[in-house]
Amino acid sequence: MENYLKSEKSPYLKQHENNPVHWHAWNKKALEKAKELKKPIFLSVGYSSCHWCHVMAHESFEDKNTADVMNKKFINIKVDREERPDLDNVFQKSLSILTGVPGGWPLSMFLDENGVPFTGGTYFPPKEMHGRQSFTNILNQVSDFYEKNRDKVVEQATQIKDIFKKDQEKSSVIGQDLNTHLEAMLNYVDFEWGGFKGSPKFPQFYVFESFLHFYKKNKNEKYYEAVKVLFANVCSRGLYDHLIGGIARYSTDDRWIAPHFEKMLYDNILFINLLGQFYLQEPNEYYKDKIIQTVEFINHSFKNKEGLLGSAYDADSEGVEGKYYVWDDKELRNVLKKDYDLFAKYYDVSENGNWEGKNILIEKSIKPNTEENEKLKKIKNTLLDIREKRLKPFFDDKTQIDLNAYWISTLIFVSEVLDKESWKKIALENYNIIKALTKDEIYHCYKEKEGVKVFLDDYAYLSQLMINLYEITGEIVYLNDAKEICQKTWDLFYDESNKILQKNLIEKNDLFVPPSDVNDSNIPNGNSIFLLNCKKLEAITGDNKWQNMAKELTQSFHSFLNLQSTQMVSYIKNLDMCEELQTFTFFGDFKKNTDLHRYVKKNYLKSSTLIYKEDSKENYLVVCKNQTCSNKIKTIDELESVVKNYAI
Repeated sequence: MENYLKSEKSPYLKQHENNPVHWHAWNKKALEKAKELKKPIFLSVGYSSCHWCHVMAHESFEDKNTADVMNKKFINIKVDREERPDLDNVFQKSLSILTGVPGGWPLSMFLDENGVPFTGGTYFPPKEMHGRQSFTNILNQVSDFYEKNRDKVVEQATQIKDIFKKDQEKSSVIGQDLNTHLEAMLNYVDFEWGGFKGSPKFPQFYVFESFLHFYKKNKNEKYYEAVKVLFANVCSRGLYDHLIGGIARYSTDDRWIAPHFEKMLYDNILFINLLGQFYLQEPNEYYKDKIIQTVEFINHSFKNKEGLLGSAYDADSEGVEGKYYVWDDKELRNVLKKDYDLFAKYYDVSENGNWEGKNILIEKSIKPNTEENEKLKKIKNTLLDIREKRLKPFFDDKTQIDLNAYWISTLIFVSEVLDKESWKKIALENYNIIKALTKDEIYHCYKEKEGVKVFLDDYAYLSQLMINLYEITGEIVYLNDAKEICQKTWDLFYDESNKILQKNLIEKNDLFVPPSDVNDSNIPNGNSIFLLNCKKLEAITGDNKWQNMAKELTQSFHSFLNLQSTQMVSYIKNLDMCEELQTFTFFGDFKKNTDLHRYVKKNYLKSSTLIYKEDSKENYLVVCKNQTCSNKIKTIDELESVVKNYAI
């Protein structure tokens, strides 16, 4: 026996390649070995920037005595959840079903020899503490139980399969009022500090994107206030990195003071995506600066060897959580000297600190004048230079296609919002890299040009990007690419039994149940994205096949929504957009009215579909919504009059 992770490319799996545990990756060989030896499987799921994954690894997986027990009694499988989101999704649900525990990472599951879970947990300590048994005791108990009850455990596999089937049940109610579902969620919003009540606190930007969408539609001020309070606090407090930009994964408290310091690409994409939309409602220099700073941070700090973006930065450095980001007051005084008082006037720093005796940089509510603001910029650059000399947290540099496609779409959008041609250039360059990388076959993850399995989200977000590129350029090549990828998505992922798209490839599913999933997770669900893609293609091409796909998915989503709307927030927005699709059609040569075209892209790209009919001799714009179309529009003033009068 040996540790088989040495041949893997995943940075997370590579972190465990020298463990004394005889780790396998999730593959046919490992699953067949469990069947052959009639041994239970210990499945450990995590990711490279997960703090408690590192803790459990150090305490247990690096310990020879613990490893001996694992190797003797189990087939041990390690999974990077970012490589295999389908596995993570199914086994997180399994944990909740089997134990009532909500799940999280590290995920520690025990499976029978056929790969079906029968119990599990999350973090297990090396010694008994806080009512949790030691990991070694858990291993021995589970092994003994399996040995004595093997036949019974294996026979019970059908029960959990039945529960998963029940989870896919739908309500017969369709076509319900979408706003009602979203409005109920306002009861849980923290209108003082932003986000949702309680701690730990995750920003959940795509929920607030739906709030903003419905605010623009029905002018419910509570929706707008929810978004406004969220950004006022997220942008000013500890979750935001005030030296270089970007946000951390979540806050450990309910006031965004103390972040869990890991930085995930997906969180920062969602942050910029929504902040760009909010900026259009409330333009000011403060939010403009946050957008610029974070975009530059993402483009620079997340860049990997592929020329695209990696996945995450660890929370720890030198084995200490947050060490890279926090400041000792004495260090600040020594560095800043006479400038310390000015810095302390606008940032919450003190001798005692605001987090475990150290200082997390948090803006105070008072705003500096122009002269002081310039001085503060120089001070922050000084601190950044010093911080850059510290040992940096580990960077997981693998390329995820869904996230990179999502980022390019977002970058294109904010480049229009802030009129940043340089960003658009970067976006197009990155798209060309993706096209070259996926020329022969699309994978989910790339590391040193080698790929790992493809999922629904990769196809959904890639086709969304292609549609967005067509919408901003009018170039038919992007539209043709989008049509091709969307058709392949339907062919490869559509689950006829559940009438939705499956998370992984229909023909290559290696799980005990088909992972047909409608819940939003770190990013909006691929099913939700694909629905809007179909509706846009229907509007652009007039082809009924896209209409038929959208209709079938819409019926399913409405049925699911009636039972689990709080986990399907992206659908609420996208279903509403589909039902009241707004189109902006440019006839003739749109490049001859660049001002109007630029204005539409900036203000309506996120809420509408842009279409080009270049065979017209006359140059004009027509806006349509709810089967009603405007007269010919040739100026921005005419457009605004139409929007105002017809609520388009």
